[in-house]
Amino acid sequence: MRTAFALFLALAIPLLTAGQAVAEEDAMAWIGRIYTAGQKLSYSGVIVYQSGRRSETSRIVHVFAGDHELEKLESLDGSPRQVIRTRDQVRCYLPRQRTLIVDQAGSSRGFPSRLVASEASLSDHYRIVLGPVDRVAGLQAQQILLEPLDGLRYGLTLWADVDSGLLLKARMSDDAGEVVEQFSFTEVEIGGDIASGEFTSRFEGEQGWKVINARGSEVSGDGLGWRLAAEVPGFKMTSAVRRQLGDAHGEVVHMVFSDGLASMSVFIEPMPSASQKSLGATTSGPVNIFTRRLEDHLVTALGETPARAVQVLANAVEVVGR
Repeated sequence: MRTAFALFLALAIPLLTAGQAVAEEDAMAWIGRIYTAGQKLSYSGVIVYQSGRRSETSRIVHVFAGDHELEKLESLDGSPRQVIRTRDQVRCYLPRQRTLIVDQAGSSRGFPSRLVASEASLSDHYRIVLGPVDRVAGLQAQQILLEPLDGLRYGLTLWADVDSGLLLKARMSDDAGEVVEQFSFTEVEIGGDIASGEFTSRFEGEQGWKVINARGSEVSGDGLGWRLAAEVPGFKMTSAVRRQLGDAHGEVVHMVFSDGLASMSVFIEPMPSASQKSLGATTSGPVNIFTRRLEDHLVTALGETPARAVQVLANAVEVVGR
């Protein structure tokens, strides 16, 4: 009897292992589809964002024009806001303040293009499995679950259009299963012609607007002046920019780190010795923040990640040459 049972295990375990490998492979293939669709499809629709009691509705229009993307995001409730992203810049219109903020197009992306890259390394930090086929915004949607393997990132559930791969819904949950935030299309049209005029703001040309140039200069290597003493597992730097805060305030260094799904930012700015800036951990909605003093600078790490992750990142920052 024991011999028969041992033989059964010897045959069954390789089959189970092979089945798990195929399932992970299929799930990773969906991650690749979502990444490609978010960049290279044309689509328009209405998105609802939810975090705690906060809810916000926006209209998005996205076009892949040859070798680059055009995108417009406009709030439909609350304080009016319009963001237009082109190949080399992002323009944010705030009509109540009559303010236009101009910045360079960075690597930080929002829903439904939240994947920074289709990275195989995601499986080193998430258990990725396929869920059932569901319905979102009237479309058949494949569910993909990403369960974190450490305490440095939240869990994610993604719903992708079965036909196109476009991300239709994304839910972020903490280790207790509570929803941190959620994005979802309530209506969406994939493909079709989108007029180029969609990407010209109706506020363009109005007089009396204050223009804030938030563009910085990209830097890398030792020229940055700062580095991490130890890497945060899975997170890689995707961009680093220096921005002037004005003659009286010096400059700020802004670094972005991502694991392909989650992202965190570090801001390093001068701080006078007499400053009473609060240090330590704070939160703002789904964003965790950790601030520390490093010599005569203030280091602030923030991201939609667990509090431990931003603290590890902030504490890893050091001056180059140390």
